[in-house]
Amino acid sequence: MADMQRHFASDNYAGVCPEAWAALEEANRDHAPAYGNDRWTQLAADHIRELFETPCEVFFVFNGTAANSLALASACQSYHSALCHEVAHVERDECGAPEFFSNGTKLLLLPGEHGKLTPGGIDEAVKRRTDVHYPKPRLVTVTQATEVGTLYSPGELRAIGAISKRLGLKLHMDGARFANAVAALGVEPREITWQAGVDVLSFGGTKNGTAIGDAVVFFNLELAAEFEYRCKQAGQLCSKMRFLSAPWVGMLRDGVWLKHGRHANAMAALLHDLVVVIAGVKLLFPRQANSVFVDLPKPVIERLWARGWLFYNFIGEGGCRLMCSWDTQEEDVRSLAADLAEAMKGT
Repeated sequence: MADMQRHFASDNYAGVCPEAWAALEEANRDHAPAYGNDRWTQLAADHIRELFETPCEVFFVFNGTAANSLALASACQSYHSALCHEVAHVERDECGAPEFFSNGTKLLLLPGEHGKLTPGGIDEAVKRRTDVHYPKPRLVTVTQATEVGTLYSPGELRAIGAISKRLGLKLHMDGARFANAVAALGVEPREITWQAGVDVLSFGGTKNGTAIGDAVVFFNLELAAEFEYRCKQAGQLCSKMRFLSAPWVGMLRDGVWLKHGRHANAMAALLHDLVVVIAGVKLLFPRQANSVFVDLPKPVIERLWARGWLFYNFIGEGGCRLMCSWDTQEEDVRSLAADLAEAMKGT
């Protein structure tokens, strides 16, 4: 096997991209005001407003769990419920943080093919019960790209936005891999956010090349009221905020964020093409962004692990997620595919 510095377990494994690093280094030369009252934070927020082509309120937090949880809390009271897919990150991978920061808002889990909610499913869940004994539905949260690497089309999102509005629900988008989604769909960011009815977006930076820090972007300005107090109370107000926001400036200049999203997607497309032709490998979900989900025999998984490859297998016993990132190289992809082909022999 070739260079083992790069793996396929998570795009969180990747380092900081050069553009974000350069902006961080530049910001480090400053002696600047604290708590976000610096030029870098203002500039990053302005770049985000320009990107989405609309007025919006922007807050920088340390990670995606904080972004999601505080965004949900901004819209929900403790007696409310938030509708999400049954495999959503807010349900399976955030240790109850959405419930904690909202003082008890209940997550209602909905099924849906390929990790996606449907307008019909949302409508049914809201109308299932309307009595005072049931947590009142208040918000829908969708993930773009989804936890299984699939994408909501602009039309699908508009339909979800329309049913949410008709039912009096707010719409949140978990965009941990928003860059990959925009790159894959070939759309303007506005088309799959506020123009589709999204009220608040958790805009992921870490998985796309920043060192730390995601953004909470409020298109519904009323929901942003006093959000800075939520950030402070939750330990998300960074004293040296410029070190969270400056990398965003480097990412958003000249479309760097989109370039990295396209690259990760392209590496996943190559990986998909190389592994689906291997006898015995079963594709679990359509490859649409920067991940490939395959079902492998347990002995094959163990052989790959023995060869030093790191990847997650949390989709059933043999379900494996192979994740590409901004720094994945073609040689990494071809090396993994070759080792997988070898490991499949004799199974």
